[in-house]
Amino acid sequence: MSESPDARSLLSASSQLNLMDMDAIDDKEFDIPQVDTPPTLESILNELEDEEEPFVLEDTCVLNTDNMDAHSCDTSSLASSDSGDPAHLKRKRRTVDLNATVHGSVLRHSLLKGISAQIVSAADKVDAGLPTAITVSGVIAVGTSHGLALVFDTNQALRLCLGTKATGAEFGAVSALSINHDCSRLLCGFAKGQITMWDLASGKLLRTITDAHPPGTAILHVKFTDDPTLAVCNDSGGSVFELAFRRVMGMRSCDSRCLFSGSKGEVCCIEPLLAPPDFRDHPITHYSLLAMASLTKILVIGLKPSLKVWMTFPYSKSDPSSVPQLAWQFVPVQKTVNPILAFCKGDTVHFLLVKKEETGTIHVIKQKQLHLSCDIISLSWINSRTLVLVDSHEKLQVVDRPSQEILETLDLEQVQLVYNSRHFKSLATGGNVSQALALVGEKACYQSVSSYAGQIVYLGTKSAHIMALRNWRERIDCLLKQEYFVEALSLAWSFHEGTAKAVVGLFGDPMKRKGVVGDKMVEIFFQFAEHALKKCPEQGKIQVMEQHFHDVVPVLVNYCLLLKRTDLMFNQLYAQLVENMVAKGVFLESLESYIVADRLGHLTTPIMRDLLAHYHGNGMMDSLERCIVHLDVTSLDIQQVVQVCWENQLYDAMIYVFNSGMNDYITPMEKLFAVIGPPLRAGRSLKDEEVVMGNKLLVYISCCLAGRAYPLGDIPEDLVVQVKNQVFEFLIRLHSADLLEEEEVFPFIRTLLHFDTREFLNVLAMTFEDFKNDKQALEYQQRTVDILLQVMVDNPDFTPSQVGGLFTFLARQLAKPDNTLFVNRKLFDQVLEFLCCPDDDSRHTERQQVLLELLQVGGVVQFNEGRLLALAEKAKFYQICEFLYEKKHLYDRIIDCYLRDSLRKGEIFSYIHNLLSMPGYSPEEKQTVRDKVLQHIQELVTLDPSKSADLVVFHFAKEVQQIICELQDDQLLFQFLSCLLEPRESHHSGPILPLECDLHEMLLDLLCRFGPQQLLSFLQTSQHYRLQEAIQITQKYHHNEATAYLLEKKGDVHGAFTVLLETLKEKLSLLTAESDGGANGGDGRRDEEKRDSESSLTGVKDSLKDIISLCHRNSDSLYQQQREVLWFPLLETMMASQKLVKGLDDERTFEALKELTMKVLNCMSSFISLPAIIQRILQDPVYGKGKLAEIQGLILGMLDTFNYEQTLLETTTSLLNHDLHWSLAHLRAAVTRGLHPRQDYCNICLQQYKRRQDSADEIIVFSCGHLYHYQCLQQKDSGWGLTSELQQRWSCYKCSSSQGGNKRGRSTSLAQVCVCACKRRLTRVTSVHHDGGAEAHRKKVFVDATLDLQQEQSWNQLRCLYRGPSRLSILSELSHCHSSDKTGLLIPAQPGTDHFQLKLSPPPLFEE
Repeated sequence: MSESPDARSLLSASSQLNLMDMDAIDDKEFDIPQVDTPPTLESILNELEDEEEPFVLEDTCVLNTDNMDAHSCDTSSLASSDSGDPAHLKRKRRTVDLNATVHGSVLRHSLLKGISAQIVSAADKVDAGLPTAITVSGVIAVGTSHGLALVFDTNQALRLCLGTKATGAEFGAVSALSINHDCSRLLCGFAKGQITMWDLASGKLLRTITDAHPPGTAILHVKFTDDPTLAVCNDSGGSVFELAFRRVMGMRSCDSRCLFSGSKGEVCCIEPLLAPPDFRDHPITHYSLLAMASLTKILVIGLKPSLKVWMTFPYSKSDPSSVPQLAWQFVPVQKTVNPILAFCKGDTVHFLLVKKEETGTIHVIKQKQLHLSCDIISLSWINSRTLVLVDSHEKLQVVDRPSQEILETLDLEQVQLVYNSRHFKSLATGGNVSQALALVGEKACYQSVSSYAGQIVYLGTKSAHIMALRNWRERIDCLLKQEYFVEALSLAWSFHEGTAKAVVGLFGDPMKRKGVVGDKMVEIFFQFAEHALKKCPEQGKIQVMEQHFHDVVPVLVNYCLLLKRTDLMFNQLYAQLVENMVAKGVFLESLESYIVADRLGHLTTPIMRDLLAHYHGNGMMDSLERCIVHLDVTSLDIQQVVQVCWENQLYDAMIYVFNSGMNDYITPMEKLFAVIGPPLRAGRSLKDEEVVMGNKLLVYISCCLAGRAYPLGDIPEDLVVQVKNQVFEFLIRLHSADLLEEEEVFPFIRTLLHFDTREFLNVLAMTFEDFKNDKQALEYQQRTVDILLQVMVDNPDFTPSQVGGLFTFLARQLAKPDNTLFVNRKLFDQVLEFLCCPDDDSRHTERQQVLLELLQVGGVVQFNEGRLLALAEKAKFYQICEFLYEKKHLYDRIIDCYLRDSLRKGEIFSYIHNLLSMPGYSPEEKQTVRDKVLQHIQELVTLDPSKSADLVVFHFAKEVQQIICELQDDQLLFQFLSCLLEPRESHHSGPILPLECDLHEMLLDLLCRFGPQQLLSFLQTSQHYRLQEAIQITQKYHHNEATAYLLEKKGDVHGAFTVLLETLKEKLSLLTAESDGGANGGDGRRDEEKRDSESSLTGVKDSLKDIISLCHRNSDSLYQQQREVLWFPLLETMMASQKLVKGLDDERTFEALKELTMKVLNCMSSFISLPAIIQRILQDPVYGKGKLAEIQGLILGMLDTFNYEQTLLETTTSLLNHDLHWSLAHLRAAVTRGLHPRQDYCNICLQQYKRRQDSADEIIVFSCGHLYHYQCLQQKDSGWGLTSELQQRWSCYKCSSSQGGNKRGRSTSLAQVCVCACKRRLTRVTSVHHDGGAEAHRKKVFVDATLDLQQEQSWNQLRCLYRGPSRLSILSELSHCHSSDKTGLLIPAQPGTDHFQLKLSPPPLFEE
């Protein structure tokens, strides 16, 4: 057969994998196939026309299933989870991130039809049984549950059926299979422990081995090593044995040697290191390494030249049911190829690099771990960089080891994997295995998975499946078949760049690889474009069509640019897309982002023409401008572009075309000046677009003078000086080219100055920075300055700010050390006169600011300070004055400046504070400032009392009296003192004010006059006034509430009460008077009187609230008689007013007063007994003479309250008594229940409890049911804690000794002590304590009546019926007594002791 191109590419790639020439390998970019992976047979298989799709094995034993797609199960990947399902092909495509990683379908999953059919047929027709094990090498062997081994050739034809059902009945099911490397021998392990060897050429049985390992254990694994005379096996006892095959004198024999005993830890997985054909001479193979996995660790041993353990590695913590896995693979690492052992138990895969040192020792290096979120039950290498895992949910995962990325996930549920649980439990030999091994066996499927030469076979209950990596073309085609074009291009690009994972079939040479993949991508481009045009909706909304092409065209453009195939994009692809107008528009619009990013700099003439037309036609002028300034000028039709730019005001693009295309830097300026010049000359304000244009012009001039290109880049170096000179020549022109009659001289400079003087001068300032030794440039500089002076000085068209800005600019230039400019100094004096002109009051702030800037530049600008100060004061330039006074250290004069300056008056306080606080000022200077402040203190307080007070606190505390004397106005003084004396958070850090009491009393006096509503809060917060003086002040101004507060504070409660009562009487008399007036007045007057009455009533309520609060606060500290002196006058006052109002027929006011009287009664009833209140009411002359009907409401209300409270108390007491009685009755019933002994003999002497008729033995029965003689227990020292002659604490001897003394868990029990005699019987109840360690530490002693276990259970049920703390507190007090005696003497709790407390609470809630 001839080799296909792909086969040759594989051979060329694999041939590079040798130890001598490793430089060509880039294992980060590629996945180079194993050296034993021969060419694929894609072309060969395609040539076969046999109806039975054969399972093919190459000469070098590689399984290839490229031609098995008729029944293949297309796999799903992370990128294409819907693959393989035709229904998904019609789904709407999703937009894909071009940078997202796409792996496509990595594995090809195929059903081995021929083998699957034969397995089912053998089970049905010849009763071969179900499949149990599979192995693959040059052939495939399948073991069955009836002891047969079916061997299939490369065409999936059954070649041999080894064994018979008779041997199957004797040996059990086939539990393990192994084929040697030249496919000449097959080893079969059986469930009952036997091993057979078969000749695969003839089908003869060569050996039956029955004594290689202990009988009664199943064979879990049997494996050939690289040495055909050496094999290893692992049985269900966890032991591992070496099998050495001998043939002497025609006699075949087998010697067995134990490598690992199951008694030291059960091994459940073994894996010998098998070298591929090209690595048979690798130095590591001389050691015949074997990896073994026990339930706790990994071991690597060498069988040759002598048995030696090279490494042990314990597992990290994992699930006991997790299955250990082992897999070897030769991997190129750092220019050498060495084996790596992958092993796992649970969710973490460990990698160990095994290498032979020059000294001859084996060195094991731990590699990076792989963490997964699943329980792994199968682990296989499919090539040197890729692992295939199966988890306990039968999900297969393809993992790239270097990046630890999961490339693909498949569901193996349809395979119906065969598990080896029966053999791990050794059911055929009676199940004599450990529980740990049986638990692991639940998920063991070692014999159902076999990997060989880059392909993995899985055995199902009725089928066999094979997995192989797809080659790169096939992976792309899988995506194309499902119309995932974007993902296909992404995957192809990863192949092109060498970043793809699990790559098969590509060249090792990067240039060849890129060429092949690039050609494939070009094919995809045309398919994608054709598909997009075909699938485009023919009718409907234009937005839908646009969105359709937006998902396609940018992707094509992006990959064409990545491949640098602009010819393909502009010619073939564009020609294909131009058929559809929407596609054409999307194509042209998608170019913008690539042009702006400078990924696309040159367009063909037709494309440029279409681009201009499309953008212009759709009004996308901003986008067009962005594109033009990034494109190569040579690709532009300059005339057309300039015309479009000028018509649509694309000035950036126009400048770019003139600059780059024609090296013309002046024409754009002329065009821009032509736009902004006329309106500025006419004196009208500019439109927004004209302002934008003027700003562009300034930026453009700035760029040209600085050597930068506009809008981006740099001017060519050879043109920089020339451009700068041209721009200056243009600016200083006397007249423009199209001279108008009314045009003034130097139109361009004049226009820029009118547009934005400050910015234009900033541009010149930046330009002048670069002028050093360039004579020509310095001449331009001087000429420009002269023109500026000529244009601006004495020109009324320019504001003072503009003129001042010019001179500030000049002053800065003149102040430079290397200055060469010449400016007439007299001009500065003229400017000074101009700015300080007192007649011109316009732009006052602006002129002052300009002059200040000019002065701050300093340097050569030297003015006569005296003249300047006079001018500034005359012009009211107080900031200028401050500047000059600062220089002369006349700080007190600066205060005058602040006070005169209306705009900065408020800043004077911070200025004074900073000056007096900060160092750097002499004491004399500070004193002058202090004097000035005191001189103007009235003005400062008027300006801001709060800030003035802060100043005084921090800097003028000693001058407070002087300041107060200065303040003539009482209202002003009130504001000042309020701020001065208000509480401050940081007051403690400030100085203490002198005569603070006097100040507070002065403020109190002022508060009485100007702020009575703040009076009470001041008295409550301030602590610095004297009580007697304060009382006199408040009495002077008749502020009764404040006076009452002070009297109460002084301790004169009755005085305070009298003052408040007087206030209340006044308000009540006012209310009465208004009620009288309202009753006699007309309707109009009544409404007015009603409003006044409501106001008066509110006043009465407030006064009553204050007086009740006073009585409440003080009643607790007064005697009954003193309380009555407070409450009864209040009650009488309210009742008297109520009587008065009742006679005036004002029902509303009467009801309100009646309610208030009831409120007084309710409040006083808490402090004064009800009989006293009633008696006082009846003694009142007002009520004493009349009928009780008048006070009926009061008395009935009081009686209702009394009845309610009495009923509440009686109900509560009844409930509590019932609760207590119920609880105690049940407790008594529980503790008096009798005990029933289990037997009628003593548990110590084992004699009948009644030993002799005439003896009078005491019997002690415990709650546990054990019975003892009193004397027997006494001899065993089981008594403790003597309380009296007849009472003692006992513990059950048998229970306490059997439970290890203090370890007894039960806390307490009851014992009955019976004294039995013929004529006399004495019964006592005493408490016996099972000697519990926990109880001993509690230092509590239980009373005589305690509970046994049964009684405790009853009590717990009882307690569950109730909730609430009352019962627990009652019973804890009744059941426990406190004792400090550590010896445990009994102290019975008596109700009369100090510790006894009966705590009552509301009755408990019943559970439903």
